[in-house]
Amino acid sequence: MKKPFIHEDFLLQSESAKRLYHEYSKDEPIIDYHCHLPPKEIAEDKNFKNITNIWLDGDHYKWRAMRTCGVDEKYITGSASDKEKFLAWAKTVPKTLKNPLYHWTHMELKNPFGITEQLLDGESAEKIWDKTNEMLKSPEFSTRGLLKRNKVKVVGTTDDPTDTLEHHKKFNADDEDAFIVVPTFRPDRGMEIENGEEWQNWVQKLAEVSGVDISSYEGFLAALKQRHDFFDEMGCRASDHGTDKPYADDFTAKEIEAIFQKGWSGKDVTEAEVNKFKSAFLYHCGVMDAEKGWVYQFHVGAIRNNNTRKLRELGRDTGYDSIGDFDMAESLSKMLNRLDTEDNLPRVILYNSNPRDNELFSTMIGNFQDGTVAGKLQHGPPWWFLDQKEGIEEHITSLSNMGVLSELIGMTTDSRSFLSFPRHEYYRRVLCNVLGDDIEKGILPNEMDLVGGMVKEISFGNAKRFFGFNI
Repeated sequence: MKKPFIHEDFLLQSESAKRLYHEYSKDEPIIDYHCHLPPKEIAEDKNFKNITNIWLDGDHYKWRAMRTCGVDEKYITGSASDKEKFLAWAKTVPKTLKNPLYHWTHMELKNPFGITEQLLDGESAEKIWDKTNEMLKSPEFSTRGLLKRNKVKVVGTTDDPTDTLEHHKKFNADDEDAFIVVPTFRPDRGMEIENGEEWQNWVQKLAEVSGVDISSYEGFLAALKQRHDFFDEMGCRASDHGTDKPYADDFTAKEIEAIFQKGWSGKDVTEAEVNKFKSAFLYHCGVMDAEKGWVYQFHVGAIRNNNTRKLRELGRDTGYDSIGDFDMAESLSKMLNRLDTEDNLPRVILYNSNPRDNELFSTMIGNFQDGTVAGKLQHGPPWWFLDQKEGIEEHITSLSNMGVLSELIGMTTDSRSFLSFPRHEYYRRVLCNVLGDDIEKGILPNEMDLVGGMVKEISFGNAKRFFGFNI
C-alpha cells in the first residue's frame, strides 16, 4: 500500500529525528501565545457552516497563491458561493508544490479531518467538500472542540485597547478548564497619528471607553493606561506592536505634546513629527508593560498595503503586504537601550520579517539579557513569510550560533483560522529533524534525554514559564 504523503514520520529524515519528535515533542500541549482567532467565535463555541468559512475566509496566504495562479477575485473574496471558492482553491493546490501552503493544506486535512488517502485537487475536491462539511457539524469540530482536540492550553488573541473584551468575559464566565483565552494589548492605531481623521476617531473612541478626558498627550497616556489596567485584570500578559521599523528618535515631553495637539486639531504632521510621536508611544507602552510584568512583542519589517487600488477595494489584511528592507540595528538598539537604561525593559519578543535580519536579531537580544529571567529577550519564532521549512531551519541556525536555542519559547500560529494548529506540529517536526540530523552526524551527542529535554522545553515548557501561565 502506498504511504500517504502526510504520514507519522513526515519531515523526519533520520531515526534520531523520529525519536526526538515522537518521544519528546509530539504529545506536548500547545501554547498559542500570539494569534488572531476571533474571541467571539470561541465564546459562542461556533460550528462553521462549511470548510470555506473555517479555512479560506481571511486567509491571505491562500488568496495570494490563488491570484498568482490566475483565479478571478470573484472566487477569492468576491461573490462566488462558498463551494465555488473551495473548488477554486482545490484546483490551485497542485500548483503550490514547494510552497509551504502545500504542506499546511495536507497537514490540516489530516488534522483534524483524518484525510490522508488523497491529495486535494480538482478531482478530489467534491468528496473532500462533502466529508469535511459533514464533520464540521459535530460538536467535536466546534471552535472549542478543535482547540481541545489539538491540546491547546492557551490562546492569546489580539485585541484593540478600545475593545470591551466582552467575549473574553463570556468565555471566562463559562468556567472552561480545558484551556484559557487571554487578550493581548495591540495599540497600533494609537500611534498612527499620520492617519489624520482615522486616528482622531480612534482617540475619541479611546476617551469614551476609558472615561478619561483626552485633551492633552498626558490625558491620552492616562486613557491608554486605564485600558492597559483593564486588560491586565482580564488576564492579559502581553502587548503586541506591528511597525515597519523600530522608532527611537529623541524626544521631549514638550515636543510630543505639541505634536499631539497638532494631530488632534486636524493639522498635518510632518514625517519627523510622526517618527518622534511613534518613538514616544512605543517607549511609554514598554514602560507600562514593565510595570505590569507583561511581555512586549514587537513585529517589525513588513511593508504593508502596497497595492493602493486593492486597499480601496478590499481593505487591509487582504494579501498585499510583503517583506520590507528597513534599517534595523541602530534604532532597535536605541529603542531597547532607552528602556533598559531606566530599568523599564520588560520581557521582549522580537519578530523579524526580512530573513537578512536573522543574525542581527539573534545578536541584538544578547545585548540586553540581564540574568533576571531566562531568555528575557527572545528572537521570536519565524514570522509571516518566514514560517516555512527553510525559514525555520535558518532561524534555528542563527539563534543556535549567536544565542541560546534552548531558551526559545517555541512556535505560535499568528493565524485567523482554527485549522492552523498543525503549524506547531510542522515547526516541531522541522526542529527535531535539524537536531536529529546533527545527532546522526556526531555534531550533537547521541543522548536522547539531553537533546530531547531541550526539544520538550522549546515545545511547551519555556513558553509556560516565560509568560507565567498557571496551567
